[in-house]
Amino acid sequence: MNGEGEVMSWELSRRAFLGWSTGCVGSLWPGLSWGGGGEPRAEGCLFLHLVGGPPHLDTFDPKPEAPSEYRGPFGVIRSRVPGVYVSELLPGVAWRLDRIALVRSVYHDGPPVHECGMQLLHSGRLFRDGSAWPAVGAVWSYLQGERRLGWAGRYAVLPYPAVDTGIAVDQGFGGGFLSPPLQAQRERLTGGTREDSRYGSTAFGRLCRRAVERLLRQPRSFLTITMYETVFDTLSWDCHGSGGALRTNLRDIGRQVAPAFDQAFSALLDDLDQTGLLERTLVVATGEFGRTPRVNAHGGRDHWAGVWTALLAGAGIRGGAVIGRSDAHGIEPAERPVRAEELAATILYALGVPPDAVLPGPDGLPVPAYPAAPLRELWS
Repeated sequence: MNGEGEVMSWELSRRAFLGWSTGCVGSLWPGLSWGGGGEPRAEGCLFLHLVGGPPHLDTFDPKPEAPSEYRGPFGVIRSRVPGVYVSELLPGVAWRLDRIALVRSVYHDGPPVHECGMQLLHSGRLFRDGSAWPAVGAVWSYLQGERRLGWAGRYAVLPYPAVDTGIAVDQGFGGGFLSPPLQAQRERLTGGTREDSRYGSTAFGRLCRRAVERLLRQPRSFLTITMYETVFDTLSWDCHGSGGALRTNLRDIGRQVAPAFDQAFSALLDDLDQTGLLERTLVVATGEFGRTPRVNAHGGRDHWAGVWTALLAGAGIRGGAVIGRSDAHGIEPAERPVRAEELAATILYALGVPPDAVLPGPDGLPVPAYPAAPLRELWS
């Protein structure tokens, strides 16, 4: 965890990720107990991966009292939860925050590169050149007796189970050492869905609508949607503000990226709620890290794993809850730090995976399904 004076020191190179490793197989969790909290009731999960990492100060964790170089160019608006504010870019989220929990203290200690954050978010583990860990969706599917990945199975990644981030490593979306026996998804998922203007005109909006249609037919599904397929030469949450004509800056976040998310996410929550699926479906929306608290010289923000925000809804989660808090400048957690792998564990918990569940590891020995203890306070 870093102080204010070390903000830019997090801008490590991608080479640091390739040279940084942790043990990929931990010990079992002997005597693990998670006392307290309510009981989740998810039959399925919808994970919205906000590729590139939303700038937390400009979206879900604004700091209107911070100096201008921190708070950025956008104002804040009240939400339906008294005393909780979000960016003016997210009126749909603000109106529906009584159905959403914010975890404002997510962080990880690894290098702040896309690949590291993706591995931790989706598998709960960090791996480099050893065996890839399976995604939590693949773990859940395997424990349900399912042996297929992709649209035909319980677990699928839309539109494609990879994002172009610049390093050819496993990003944690697949079956890892469970494939085989899990059959990996190979095809690019194409095909339309009926038009619905409430979701907007973006590919992300259409995928969100398609996910709702799938859950209506098969509620026991785990669907991951990547909002963008690349962080290069296109607008995304990766808002460095430099590097070519199509490098996203904060103005682009305000004009296009945040409104596209806000519209699609709002329509998705409404449809899940109105069909009764929200009570049975865990919804998670987050990026692989946050962005630097200081706005850079190009009008953007760089990679920052020191703290960011995750949104969770459905499955009996306490709507309007705020778990954790970042400090006054959005640099690091000030209350209830939440490691990225705890989010992965929370998904397994919400889906009813028992705490002592094990998997056949890459060497044939049992390994724990859970990477950490879940956030049970989301239900208490």
